[in-house]
Amino acid sequence: MSDAHLTERPVDEGPEPVDLTDEPIQLSRRDPALEPDAARPASRRRRIALGAALLVGLAGLGALGVGGWRVLAQKDTTLNPPAKLAGLTRDDSDRARTTADYLRDGFAADIDLDRSFGTVYSDPADARRAVLVFGGTTLLWQPERDLGSLFGLMADETGKVTGLREVDAGRLGGVMKCGTTSGDGGDFAVCGWADHGSVVMGMFPGRSVDDSAGLFRELREGIQRR
Repeated sequence: MSDAHLTERPVDEGPEPVDLTDEPIQLSRRDPALEPDAARPASRRRRIALGAALLVGLAGLGALGVGGWRVLAQKDTTLNPPAKLAGLTRDDSDRARTTADYLRDGFAADIDLDRSFGTVYSDPADARRAVLVFGGTTLLWQPERDLGSLFGLMADETGKVTGLREVDAGRLGGVMKCGTTSGDGGDFAVCGWADHGSVVMGMFPGRSVDDSAGLFRELREGIQRR
């Protein structure tokens, strides 16, 4: 054993000491630049989802805009049955007025109207083919639903309306339906129209549903004004 002090002993040569620098120590040999971006698919999915939501929102706004425009276009409606219309003549006799008032009052009791009317039109060619028209004006948010409800109420009074179907409403739009019901004189056609500003029913004794639908469109175009 040497007598030299331990601090004076030479250090045996070995591996170089580790130099601790400020650079980060990389514990993996994988190159991050070559790794797939895990966040990229999730980010893409988020962009697609946001895009889809935006499209749905725009479609909803578009539908709301179209519906809102339709309400504004139809809500201010007036109904004025002229003395002569579609080859028919308005019957102003006391008997016809009583019938028209009865229909108008019964109709107004079923739906809250701003203004109501009832009119009987006689057919110069055949007195048995008189047409009864009654209804009124009001703001309707769901015209088709409300018209369906009125056909249901009519069924309670006159009997079931059969063969009810939608027919061409004409240039004034909205919804128009016709069917067949029965009365004291037998079966007769019944039609109704509704839009966001008016709802009107018509009874057509002695006429087919197809003939009544065409005549009802003519009556509407002569009675309704916006």
